[in-house]
Amino acid sequence: MTHKIKIVLAEDELSLGKIIKESLEARNFEVFHCINGVEANKKYQAEHPDILVLDVMMPIKDGFTLAKEIRQENTKIPIIFLTAKSQTEDVVKGFHLGGNDYLRKPFSMEELIVRIKALVKRKTTQTNNNLQIGNYTFNPKKQILLFNHLKTDLTSRESELLHHLYLKKNEILERQFILKKLWGNDDFFNARSMDVFISKLRKKLKNDTQIQIINIRGYGYKLIC
Repeated sequence: MTHKIKIVLAEDELSLGKIIKESLEARNFEVFHCINGVEANKKYQAEHPDILVLDVMMPIKDGFTLAKEIRQENTKIPIIFLTAKSQTEDVVKGFHLGGNDYLRKPFSMEELIVRIKALVKRKTTQTNNNLQIGNYTFNPKKQILLFNHLKTDLTSRESELLHHLYLKKNEILERQFILKKLWGNDDFFNARSMDVFISKLRKKLKNDTQIQIINIRGYGYKLIC
């Protein structure tokens, strides 16, 4: 029997919360909907979910406060923040508090589902330190690449960037997302810095000609392997 992904959803807009819950349950997720951070924390403690989906603005206890509290005891559980479209500054703050991803309202259910599955898969993958990228073995924890018996050391940021590319392999890794996740914001200078890191990774993966990191202009990068 396939394991149902268990989700604690904190959303104070009752109609939106109901739509999200019913849509996810129709796709075989198990969802616990709460209308504020206090309720969500109780449900988190009782149900031990696979992932948290937290609205930023909620009464009694907001999503950021709840995430900060949970991160003090659990650094592994994936957290997705839901933000109002105008709250751009919240994105950076959310990452600093330990968030793994964010979605701006309004969003499509399909996009939310893809991101939930990707983060839960990533959490599962992390139990195995060695990842296969073409003919390379990548260990993100030790920050090394192995090609046959040739070892290449990676910097912390190179390793993080490659790990995110791996988790989205053969899909587009959004430029804005990774800049805010690893560099803190998506300004011009950070964007140029990321381009340099991409070039470095290409060189370090050059022994396997089947591996490509493609620039999708205006969107991001795609690791093909």
